[in-house]
Amino acid sequence: MALSGFKKWIVVVTVITAAVMELIDTSIVNVALSQMSGSLGASIEDIAWVITAYAIANVIIIPMTGFLARFFGRKNYYLGSIILFTIASYFCGQSTNLWELVAFRFMQGIGGGALLSTSQALLFDAFPTEERPFASALFGMGVIMGPAFGPTLGGVIIDNFSWPLIFDINIPVGIIAGILVYLFVDKKPEEYNIDRKNIKIDVIGILLLTVGVGALQFVLEKGESEDWFHTNYITVLTITAIAALGTFIFWEFRTKEPVVNLRVLKNKNLAFTTVLTFIFGYGLFAAVFIYPIMVQRLMGYTPTMTGISLIPGTLSAFFILPIVGKAMVKGVSPQLFVGVGFFCYIFFCFWMASFNTDASSWDFFHPLILRGIGAAMLTVPLTNQAVMGLKPKDIPQGIAINNMMRQLGGAFGIAITNTYIANRGAVHHSDLIANVDTGAVASDRITQLTNFFMSKGMTLADAKDQAMHMINAIVNQQGTLLSYQDAFRLVGVFFILCLPLIGLVKKKSVSKEETEQAAKAAAEAAH
Repeated sequence: MALSGFKKWIVVVTVITAAVMELIDTSIVNVALSQMSGSLGASIEDIAWVITAYAIANVIIIPMTGFLARFFGRKNYYLGSIILFTIASYFCGQSTNLWELVAFRFMQGIGGGALLSTSQALLFDAFPTEERPFASALFGMGVIMGPAFGPTLGGVIIDNFSWPLIFDINIPVGIIAGILVYLFVDKKPEEYNIDRKNIKIDVIGILLLTVGVGALQFVLEKGESEDWFHTNYITVLTITAIAALGTFIFWEFRTKEPVVNLRVLKNKNLAFTTVLTFIFGYGLFAAVFIYPIMVQRLMGYTPTMTGISLIPGTLSAFFILPIVGKAMVKGVSPQLFVGVGFFCYIFFCFWMASFNTDASSWDFFHPLILRGIGAAMLTVPLTNQAVMGLKPKDIPQGIAINNMMRQLGGAFGIAITNTYIANRGAVHHSDLIANVDTGAVASDRITQLTNFFMSKGMTLADAKDQAMHMINAIVNQQGTLLSYQDAFRLVGVFFILCLPLIGLVKKKSVSKEETEQAAKAAAEAAH
């Protein structure tokens, strides 16, 4: 039942804040790894587990949110998840060693999973069916703001305070959100009399999902740093992920009470949307991954500067999202917005691939604005299309599967991009070194640098050695730049290849007939 007035907007602000808090925590620690490493006495490779543990827990729990909400009651599960997330955040900030922090980050990820899917379901319930595109726009603001503002907030904290504050800032937000949920979020009628004795727990499904998704996410997070299949345990985990997920899909279609109701994918609209959402996740996370490391490694940006440079693009999405939502309510075809979104991302990627190390922050301003517009154009129709035509009882499951696909798309995007950058960097370095060895310009440059260092009092041998070190540094920088340019082109080509899939999007937006059908289904579900 849709809400109205003050209560409606309290619920809207509360659930979006909770979702943003969860999404911020997926990226806020990225800029704090060096400080954490020094403080906890861990290597950079080991401290990366702080990110991996959260991501694995998140992706495991998201598809199970529909079942958990049904078992505990949606309000109870949502409130409990906020409490778990807040408590885990406190203990993350109090951690004194690496593996203690990793354990609490995993707990934080378990709590955070519900803050995404359940927040979206609560937001949809606050609006009548015909206004759900607008609700999708509001939720999309959080989806885009979280990953973008995470590095900004993290950078400000690291540059001015210490890393525990990254987790401690969640505590007051979590407490306020918990109180507001308790006071203003209503239970559905069926939540008052949950017969848990008759709800079969799909233990096999839960175990298969946990093992499969956990192994897959681990491989995607750690594969590049472990040299992929040259490492035995990466190979074993890959085989484990394929076997467990394959068995999970087979089992979930056979069991009567699955933990993840994959039968909702028989709805072709949801099935097609999950494919496009995966693509969107790939582009959204890959682009956010490439840009910060490029400007920090090559152009000397601080974490704070990097985050601030992302804000204009985020704000452009913030203002475009509600416009797209209202346009869809009025009947504008979602295909139009998805098409524009795809082309915005394509132009953004190839535009970013044209910059060199002399680029200023102003040069990045317009392409990042374009990226924000593209993200807004894709978020609203894909979020709305995922639930269009589903019965009310299936909406939480549809949302959970769609959100999982976006997260997995992001994980694949980062893993593929990271590997591609490393491989292309090695290729470019080799090619450039070959040109240095044979090129007349490079030879002249080495001679000039050698003479310069000799004029400062160095011997010929030392001056020549120092000149070669400087040339090698220039080659490394140029090779790294070229690899980032290639990575942006790769994402752009990926979007070009996926353009035909836009035809899978339902051409019409929410119609009056669909609204009436949804209302009828809701009435039947209530009985």
